[in-house]
Amino acid sequence: METAIFVCSESWRTLLPPGVQTPATEEDLAVRRWDLLALTPQGLPAEGSCLLLLAPGDCAELEGLRAERVVTYGLSPRDSLTLSSLAEPVLCVQRALPRPDGTVIEPQEFPLPDLPAPAEELLPLLGLRLLQMPLETAFRL
Repeated sequence: METAIFVCSESWRTLLPPGVQTPATEEDLAVRRWDLLALTPQGLPAEGSCLLLLAPGDCAELEGLRAERVVTYGLSPRDSLTLSSLAEPVLCVQRALPRPDGTVIEPQEFPLPDLPAPAEELLPLLGLRLLQMPLETAFRL
């Protein structure tokens, strides 16, 4: 599976699931069609193509990106992936989420372990891990 995260914080690199690529430029991102592409709020490319896009729910427009399915993350009730608690972080799947392998993650909550940064800052990374991890695996970073 071809997976990438665009504009990944250097401190996250050790937390990425195995095999996740970190294209350095928009041109590197646009050269292939990704199975799963995660965007950070700092990395909103002008163009690209993917099967499943994980994107901030509050991004204005992603006109040049082509995605078959989109999963949004953020703190809005409209986002598919959010946090139901910030004090003791709980990752909340608000609606059924498609995965690149064709399976679906049903609405549910995942209590999070101790995190290296505030959970709201890690939402793109948490979403990427959730969409890639085996469904029978406990959620961890």
